[in-house]
Amino acid sequence: MATRYLLHSSTFRLALIYMVLFGVSVLMLLGFIYWSTAAYLTQQTDATIEAEIADLAERYRTTGLAGLTTLISARLSRKPAGSAIYLLVDKDFDSLLGNLDRWPRGAEIKDGWIDFRLEGHGADNVDVHPARARVFRIEGGFLLLVGRDIHDLELTKQRIITTLAWGLAITLILGGLGGAMMSRTTVRRIESINQASREIISGDLGRRIPTRNTGDDFDVLADNLNAMLDRIGSLMEDVRRVSDNIAHDLRTPLARLRNRLEELHLQTSASGASSEGIEQAVAEADRLLNTFNALLRIARIESQHGDESFTVIAMGDLVRDVAELYEPLMEEKNQTLAMQLPGDVHLSGDRDLLFQAIANLLDNATKYTPAGGSIRIDLARLNGTGRLVIADSGPGIPEAARDKVFQRFFRLEQSRTTPGNGLGMSLVAAVVTLHRMSIRLENNRPGVRVVIEFPAAESAAAAVASIN
Repeated sequence: MATRYLLHSSTFRLALIYMVLFGVSVLMLLGFIYWSTAAYLTQQTDATIEAEIADLAERYRTTGLAGLTTLISARLSRKPAGSAIYLLVDKDFDSLLGNLDRWPRGAEIKDGWIDFRLEGHGADNVDVHPARARVFRIEGGFLLLVGRDIHDLELTKQRIITTLAWGLAITLILGGLGGAMMSRTTVRRIESINQASREIISGDLGRRIPTRNTGDDFDVLADNLNAMLDRIGSLMEDVRRVSDNIAHDLRTPLARLRNRLEELHLQTSASGASSEGIEQAVAEADRLLNTFNALLRIARIESQHGDESFTVIAMGDLVRDVAELYEPLMEEKNQTLAMQLPGDVHLSGDRDLLFQAIANLLDNATKYTPAGGSIRIDLARLNGTGRLVIADSGPGIPEAARDKVFQRFFRLEQSRTTPGNGLGMSLVAAVVTLHRMSIRLENNRPGVRVVIEFPAAESAAAAVASIN
């Protein structure tokens, strides 16, 4: 996974692009070096041949053909098997003098430079060597060929090409290794930021991005992100504090108002007068108190950190207890309830909070499932993951609103005629986040399926060990 992530990272791609551009630049530079070196060596060979031809031409002008042959014989006697090539032929191409026994094959009869192959030439007298020469005509129909065996020159060129190719390969290999090392370091720093971000998203709002105190770009980025998180956390804490203060400040006068209304209700009932208006006022006061209590409870859950209060819970027993609480209401609406609750699914958590969250889900299912409808609860464990599914046959939730139902005070029913305050699913989301669970809503066709997944222990003993 680490290698795959490295290969797909933008830093590795940038390093790869840089390596390709650098390799092309190196290839162009090495090509220029080869071209200039090979051209220089060829020019040196041509200059040597030109110098020999100039000497021979000067001797021919001063002493004629006899002096020319004498000079060629003297040079051949000093280096009989050297790199110099001489051949003097008559008009019938019969060899008169030189270190070649015949006119080279493929060598055209023309003035100027010619390239051909020498068979059986050189110290080994076996190999076929490349040669370069010039031909010029002499009075009387004679032809003189003067050249050089350029076998060593070709070997030098090949050696240069091989050296440059190895240099390019080593450069690309070192560049690739360097790019991979740099990318790995960059990916590691980015992954540390991503890991901290995932932990913050999962609910650990006190988590911050680590720094190395090097003052580099990543440290500057981490410092700025941490400062932003601190500011956001401060603002969230201010909003939460204000909400809690408002809820606390209003809950007390509302409780007093309800008590006064209750007293008036008793007094009115004793006198025989109508108390319907007072009963409605008491009911409204109860709804307001329930709303503020729910807000305070959500705030306490969201501000709770750690698992000090967690205990081992058998999820099957817990869900069964909640279902028994709502069975009378389901029977009243003629709803059918089907459950599959194995007893081997355990986890560590707060029983009261989980009970309240599951109760809210069952309350919604019972409330929105029509009379004669069905509700099903399934609990299972697969590969260390527990899954709780609560499905109903109600009207369902539109896909566009499935994420919004976890927001505070959000209700699908805009007229708000159905009893409720829009905080039930917000409390469920807070409990799910505290227990590091995941929750999603799916289409049950008809109705909605609430799927909750959580890390399940193999046994109660394993759940105890996870707490400790």
